[in-house]
Amino acid sequence: MKRQPDFLQNLRAEFADGRQWVDRGVVIVFAVLAGLSIVGFTLLADATFGLYLAGRSALWWAPLVWTPAMTALIVWAVRRWAPGIAGSGVPQVLVALAPETPLASRGSFASLRLSLLKILGVSGSLLAGLSVGRQGPSVQIGAGVMLAARRWLSPNSGISARELLVAGGAVGLAAAFNTPLGGIVFAIEELSRKLQDRSSGLMLAAIVVGGLVSVSAFGSLSYFGRVKADNLTWWNLIGPALVVSALAGLLGGLMSRLLLASFTGLPDRFCAYRRKRPVAFAAACGFVVAVIAVVTEGDAVGIGHHHTHALLAADGKLEQPPFVFTGLKFLASWISSWAGVPMGMFGPSLSIGAGLGADVAWLFGSPHTAALIALGMCGFLAGVTQTPITAMIIVMEMTDGHSMVLSLITCALLASGISRMISRPLYSSMAALMSARLR
Repeated sequence: MKRQPDFLQNLRAEFADGRQWVDRGVVIVFAVLAGLSIVGFTLLADATFGLYLAGRSALWWAPLVWTPAMTALIVWAVRRWAPGIAGSGVPQVLVALAPETPLASRGSFASLRLSLLKILGVSGSLLAGLSVGRQGPSVQIGAGVMLAARRWLSPNSGISARELLVAGGAVGLAAAFNTPLGGIVFAIEELSRKLQDRSSGLMLAAIVVGGLVSVSAFGSLSYFGRVKADNLTWWNLIGPALVVSALAGLLGGLMSRLLLASFTGLPDRFCAYRRKRPVAFAAACGFVVAVIAVVTEGDAVGIGHHHTHALLAADGKLEQPPFVFTGLKFLASWISSWAGVPMGMFGPSLSIGAGLGADVAWLFGSPHTAALIALGMCGFLAGVTQTPITAMIIVMEMTDGHSMVLSLITCALLASGISRMISRPLYSSMAALMSARLR
């Protein structure tokens, strides 16, 4: 029978070696730095998109020239100097975490240099007026910052590069969404299913500390306010909720499949042209997104949070005909990704899901529009990423939707299950392709 731990002996052992406390302090300091990097990234991203909106307001036709030119410039610069920052950032972290990835190659997927360039690249994509998010890139940014702590740790710290990457990626997501619990769940569900017992507590503490940096900077209020669902019952929502879940799963699976097809390349004339002239192809993608921006007056580009705020504030009253915004935002997000710029899909997914929820509420004439918007956000995010628990926790924290926990998790599981019948898991499939190319 295993002996019970000796408290006094363990206490003496804890304080006997001062170096382990230095190592713990180093991890916490870098967790704070990772959180601060995401705070700075958020402010810069909002400022650059604000500049785009100001230019679009001054000259309605400006995006038709500006967006293609800026998109081509970004893709040219990324391909020339930092191919590791293209796309979301989550697959890059998964490749860096893979045991088969050589230690010397991890710097090609996560490092301080790539974190800085990722911040500039995504901010440039928002300045261009593309439909991109910043939450997925925040995972790569946080992982790169935390990985830099490795050089300051003692050889006997017991903290591996893998654990630093997991903690940094989770800090990035937690700080980007202002949801510390969401970061922890993402670390378990997507980044790593196993942490060493001896350091798991320290890694979780680092995730919480990094997430709290964002809370300290932006406040602890829910990102989208509080969803009004006090008098809501499952029975008066079941019909519209099932439709939202099914449509979110179908569209989320379709988006995931399109993103994978764009990433791998298909034997068609568009992908052939992209392989031959990637910069010109990026300019063409930018022009398509610019046309969508002109048609929607800027609503369907950027991260999309401003449109989601407007929908919730107006209780889902649609400025465009139903399903128009949802379809155009879907198209703009896919085309932006296909261009090859640094971007994320978390933010656009929430925006598309919010539009879908409002569309279904209009279709059924439901008085519970805000609740259906929250379900749409949760369902579409779960459909694209196929991480239902993470999607549920993120939306619950961003909308203060604790009274909707059962509805949110049911919607996320249904949407994720439907998506799995349409597409392979997005991030792990991209990571597998990156690993194959590396080998």
